[in-house]
Amino acid sequence: MGLAKFRYSLQSILNIKLKMEVQAKQDFSAAQNALWEEQECLEGLKHRKAEYERLAGELLTGSLRIREIEDNKNAILLMEQYILEQQSKVAAAERRVEEAREALAEVMRERKTHETLKEKAFAAFLQEENKLESKAVDELTSYTYGRKKAGET
Repeated sequence: MGLAKFRYSLQSILNIKLKMEVQAKQDFSAAQNALWEEQECLEGLKHRKAEYERLAGELLTGSLRIREIEDNKNAILLMEQYILEQQSKVAAAERRVEEAREALAEVMRERKTHETLKEKAFAAFLQEENKLESKAVDELTSYTYGRKKAGET
């Protein structure tokens, strides 16, 4: 008697959950990369502002060049505006990362739930197979015992 093949009735759903998890991981990775790029841009702007501030200190020593001092002051103000805008972009990217993290966690929970269901279904299948095998062995033993008894009389 051959062992029956286990077939999980919700395998197609589990396969979809696995694909959704792969997609969620890719989305999370993309969101993290976007955040990293926004943070790098912010750091670049802060560095540029610091350079303008350093230059402002140099412009105030020696002969005063009013036009250059005014241009430098405007550049610093512009950098401050750019930094504020970039901080907003970083905050938005951080929210997207968190949303992607939550979506990934949810998809992983769903996949794990389906895997647990599959494991339980497989355990029930094995238990049923063992019952059937035990019943077949009992029937064979009874039949053999009955034939042996019939041969003795």
